[in-house]
Amino acid sequence: MMDLYPGFSIQRLLTLVFLALDLNISNNGMFVYASSPSEHMVLGTQLLSAGQLADALSHFHSAIEGDDSNYMAYYQRAAVYLALGKSKSALPDLERVTQIKPDFIAARLQRANIFLKQGRLDDAHIEYESILAKEPHHLEATTQLMALEPLKQALIAAEQALADVQYEDAINLLSEAIELCPMDPVLREQRAEAYIQIGELYKAIHDLRPTTKLRNDNTDGHLTISTLYYRLGEDEESLNEIRECLKLDQDHKQCHNHYKKVKKLNKLFTDTTTAINNENYDAALTKLTAVESLESEIEAYIHRTQDLRCRTYTKQQAAPAAIEACNVVLERNPDDIDALINRAESYILDDRFEEAVTDYKHASTIDEESRVIKEGLQKSQRLLKQSQQRDYYKILGLKRTAKKKEILKAYRKLAGEWHPDNFPQDQKDMAEKKFMDIASAKEVLTDPEMREKFDNGEDPLDPESQAYQNRGQHFHGFQQGFPFGGNQGFNFKFHFN
Repeated sequence: MMDLYPGFSIQRLLTLVFLALDLNISNNGMFVYASSPSEHMVLGTQLLSAGQLADALSHFHSAIEGDDSNYMAYYQRAAVYLALGKSKSALPDLERVTQIKPDFIAARLQRANIFLKQGRLDDAHIEYESILAKEPHHLEATTQLMALEPLKQALIAAEQALADVQYEDAINLLSEAIELCPMDPVLREQRAEAYIQIGELYKAIHDLRPTTKLRNDNTDGHLTISTLYYRLGEDEESLNEIRECLKLDQDHKQCHNHYKKVKKLNKLFTDTTTAINNENYDAALTKLTAVESLESEIEAYIHRTQDLRCRTYTKQQAAPAAIEACNVVLERNPDDIDALINRAESYILDDRFEEAVTDYKHASTIDEESRVIKEGLQKSQRLLKQSQQRDYYKILGLKRTAKKKEILKAYRKLAGEWHPDNFPQDQKDMAEKKFMDIASAKEVLTDPEMREKFDNGEDPLDPESQAYQNRGQHFHGFQQGFPFGGNQGFNFKFHFN
């Protein structure tokens, strides 16, 4: 958390308080009950020393109620306010101290320092000079007063840099000023605007965040922060921030309009993710279309929508659409691991194994330890090798997403076309080989276990395959009764479902 009150440490404040009171308080002297202003003062000071600020504050309230002419009660209460980070509350008490005791240097110094931190340079100048009028050699007042003129010149130069669109120069000048005036909302707002102009939106948010506390009812600050989060594609953070605006003013028109849009967008993304997790891919795609209708300009949401489309189409096994969506994501960020994996899986579904291997290799350079990437690379490499040998899907003219019904239909058609009886004697060997391949393809692709092995790059009918050693009897000869007729003595027997 940013420290807006540097220099206002409890230890320093207590030192000033104790010097002013010239007290030597013993821990054994703690009161359990105070009835007079002086007792409240002692107990409050002990609690302040122990870091129990809320209790100390209560006792100083009571001390002032009992004696409103006690300047030390006001001073100590101001010390508690400063320790709590409430400089605005401390200022009236310090003002009261200087009214009761004009020559109380410690109070004037605190006031001057607060004015400086708030960016009230003229007020700070007056206070430092009043201190030096009484103590000409006061070191801190002298140092701070000497810093004021260069600070004023830097602020003038910063405003000119902003006007000249020299944002980097403005940021450097304002950063120096904010070091001395961290509680000045104007400086933070100016630097935030410069950050926005150069595209550093997170830094702008970091600058604007404190201004929501430094300015009372700062609805504009919350609205701007929410808008910046929205531009960054962080709809959840944008929604949280705009709610803060509406807490301050529920009738704020701009905040209300922005809230409705962000809430709707956020719900669409949430519903999309839920639909994907529930494998309701058509519903997910419908939600994404609604997102595109609602927001078509912010690059972050366009990318996010395409990323979800890439993921959805991949799970839906709609390879061409998935590849197209993943391409959009990877054009924006070539190192998006999820998009690389999804595109690689879609390439596999589309029988583009070399491209799948390329994507998995790229992903492995980004995350060398990912088990998913390692297994995906191994699978795509096996499938590539397999495709260069015997591919059962290609034999039947099918995509890898083909259903069992499609497999059987293709098998019956091709088996009829390539039945050896349909070919002259000099072509029977060729037809027989093709016929065997068709039968093998049907056997593997209609058996869930064998198909899974094949989809993972293993040929369950290959006796040399390490993953399928115990090959059964696949062909026993077909004699008589072959559905397509024929009685040529071929040693094959096929059973059609």
